[in-house]
Amino acid sequence: MSSVLRLRKTVAGTACFEGRGLHSGVPVRVEVHPGEHGIFFAIGPERIAARPDQVTDTWRCTRLGSISTIEHLMSALAGLGITDAEIELDASELPALDGSASRWCEGLLAQGLIDLPPDDITLPFARIFEKSDSGSIAISRGAGLWTYVFDGGERFPERQEFVFDVSRDDYASQVAPARTLVFEDEVAAARAAGLGGGLDESSVLVLGSTGYVNPARFPDEPARHKLLDLMGDLYLAGVPIGLLNVSAERSGHRLNVGAARRLYEACWSGRRDSNPQP
Repeated sequence: MSSVLRLRKTVAGTACFEGRGLHSGVPVRVEVHPGEHGIFFAIGPERIAARPDQVTDTWRCTRLGSISTIEHLMSALAGLGITDAEIELDASELPALDGSASRWCEGLLAQGLIDLPPDDITLPFARIFEKSDSGSIAISRGAGLWTYVFDGGERFPERQEFVFDVSRDDYASQVAPARTLVFEDEVAAARAAGLGGGLDESSVLVLGSTGYVNPARFPDEPARHKLLDLMGDLYLAGVPIGLLNVSAERSGHRLNVGAARRLYEACWSGRRDSNPQP
C-alpha cells in the first residue's frame, strides 16, 4: 500500500491570544507554543491530543476533554499547514476573537512558521462517506478540492455553494475571515441558554428569512464558515487538507467529527506507537 509525504510545520515562537470564551464569555488566555509531537491542548494538568477519539461533545461546538470550541483554531492550523503545536489555556473555552479564524491566522503567522522533518501517511481508502438525516460528507484521496453546500431552508432564502482549492486559493483571505453564524429566530433562545457570551454584533453573522440581518463579509459567508468548521473538525484526523477532496452539505460538528473518526482510523490504525499525535 503506497504512502505519501506529509510535510510538517510548527510555529517559530509562542503566539498569545486573549479574549472571552465564545459561548461562556469567560476571559481566557491562549498560548500556542512550538511543538514536535503533534497538536495538543492543555489546561492545568490536563493535556489532550487533538484527535477525534478525544472529542467529548459536539453540541454547538467541538470539545476535547474539558476544552470547548477548538474548531476555529484547528481550522487555522489546518489552513496554514501547522501539524505540531502545544496549546495552553487558562480557562476551559477558546476565545471567540472576531468570530472567525482570521485573528488565529494573524497571530500564528506573526510568529513565523518553521519546517519539521516530514513523515509519511497512508491513505488506504477510495472514499469515506458519512451521512445524517439532513447532511452528508464525502471524503476521497485528492489534491485539496473542498466544496460546501449551505442550505438554510425556509429560515434563510439562499442556497450557497463554496468551492476552495487548497493548491490555488488562500485560506487566510478566503476562508479564515468567515464568521460564526446564527439564525435570527434562535438569538433569544441562545442568549437564554447562556450561549454566545463572547460574541457581539460584529463577530457573528445573523441570518433571517429575508437575508442577512447585519453586513456580511462575503456574499456566501455562511457556506465559507461552515467549510471553516469542517476543516477544523476533520483536521483532528491528522491528515493535511491538501491531500483530500471533500464535499459536504448541511453538516455540523457531530457529523464532521464522525467523519474525522473514520478518516483517522483508516489512516493511522496500527501506527499509534510510532506517531504520537495521530
